[in-house]
Amino acid sequence: MALNGGPVFKFNEAISLLVNCETQPEIDELWEKLSVGGQKIQCGWLKDKFGLSWQIVPTALGEMISGRLRVPILDPWTT
Repeated sequence: MALNGGPVFKFNEAISLLVNCETQPEIDELWEKLSVGGQKIQCGWLKDKFGLSWQIVPTALGEMISGRLRVPILDPWTT
C-alpha cells in the first residue's frame, strides 16, 4: 500500500526500492525502463518519473560483499 503525501511530502533518498537482477541484460532493461522521464544517477541508482529512488544491482553483488563469491582481483601494475 502507498499513500499520496501530496506536494508537502515528496519522495527522497530516505526510501528506495532494491531490485536484484541475475543478468546484465536484465539490469539494462530495468535501468532503461525505470529511468524514462526520471534521472539516471550512478552505481545502480536511478529515480523514476515519480521521484522514487531505485537500486538496480546484480544478485552477485551481495555475494561478493558477503565474501561468499570469490572474484579474482587484477593488479593493473603486474598484468
